[in-house]
Amino acid sequence: MDDDLIDSSELPIDRRSLLPGTGFFYPDSLDEGRSEERAKAALADAEAVVVTDSDADGLGCVALIREAYDAACDVEPFLETIESRLDDDSDDGGVIDDEPELPESTVGLIAAGPHSLTKSLEYVAAYGDSGIDVFVCDISPDAYESVADPLGTVVEQSERVSWYDHHQWPEDAAAGVRDAGVDLVVGDSDEECSTDVTLRSLDYEFDDRFTELAAVTRDHDLWINDDPRSKDLADYAFWTDPAEYAAVVGAYGASLPEVVEAYIADRRVEKEQLIEKAADRASYKSIGPWTVGVTYGRCSQNEVADELQAAGADAAIIVKPSGSASIRGGETFESAHLVARQVNGGGHPKAAGCKPEIYDDMMDYAYHWTTEGEPAKRVILQAFRRVAEEHAAADSDEETVNTDSEAADSDVDEATE
Repeated sequence: MDDDLIDSSELPIDRRSLLPGTGFFYPDSLDEGRSEERAKAALADAEAVVVTDSDADGLGCVALIREAYDAACDVEPFLETIESRLDDDSDDGGVIDDEPELPESTVGLIAAGPHSLTKSLEYVAAYGDSGIDVFVCDISPDAYESVADPLGTVVEQSERVSWYDHHQWPEDAAAGVRDAGVDLVVGDSDEECSTDVTLRSLDYEFDDRFTELAAVTRDHDLWINDDPRSKDLADYAFWTDPAEYAAVVGAYGASLPEVVEAYIADRRVEKEQLIEKAADRASYKSIGPWTVGVTYGRCSQNEVADELQAAGADAAIIVKPSGSASIRGGETFESAHLVARQVNGGGHPKAAGCKPEIYDDMMDYAYHWTTEGEPAKRVILQAFRRVAEEHAAADSDEETVNTDSEAADSDVDEATE
């Protein structure tokens, strides 16, 4: 296939917003082999390893753990690569060719997601040295059974296994992980991010820049948005390599250096254009007591959700060209995780993600792109309707209980008289 067909960097913004990045077209078979080689490299001679989500919260945990192990990377080579990147306007969609040799740490980093967690733990079980310390951060399994086998092996061969998170855990999954011998600490998702949990759980006296890093990371991850730096952290983590982000925030905390700020500003020009495109194509549905804004596009889901909620939506669905979707809520909708669990996902009450299992071949994806995600929108809206029905049934049961209670109180009053 001609590389130009999957390189969207030269497309007009209208068409660019409808298609996934180049990385989407990178075959899983090749990507898995590449991921395995990266995991081997991360685990080679490592005294500890962190398996984590690759967003700002997960990578903040890496920076903390490396600091506690005195294993922070030299940041200067990373800053040099950022300088050179400012002259390169291409968008590789996550595929990076000719990666430069950069400093490595004795605390390895394996970037994972909900659907790659089991495989990442299998890599640790296969390639981790006996006696290694293992940390899993900012990620939770849908069920204990999905991680039971590799996690059991990891626990047997490791000196320490700690899991720091703040997502909504099913009770049986948390019990299974703890029973396996893991030190599991799950923070209140309304109060803490995973970086907070890691900060308070490690037996180490961190200096102020790490305390500040946790606070600013929390500001974004819990949608507080009082500190403008939190948006910088989130964007930078999304746009750059996990190792680079961990090195930079490990050295600078939440106050990023000028070259990073320049890189973020450069990338935001296109980001704002993509947000506008996604917001403009939104529609609004009335489901139960809620107004749900639904849209499609390659965009920053948090900012698009803000736009939809400013237009009157209680909740927002942002379907991506890759087939995944983000579900966002707020004060009037706190069941995003319940919706996501019905369509192959999970998350928080006010923010969740999913990828409906509706893509069997490339014809399904072609239809997805040309209809602006119509099949995914449909199944997620159906999940919203089921959750609305469950809420209505729960409210009805509560009203029945209250009515019965009032009747009982009346009977008691009459008997007393």
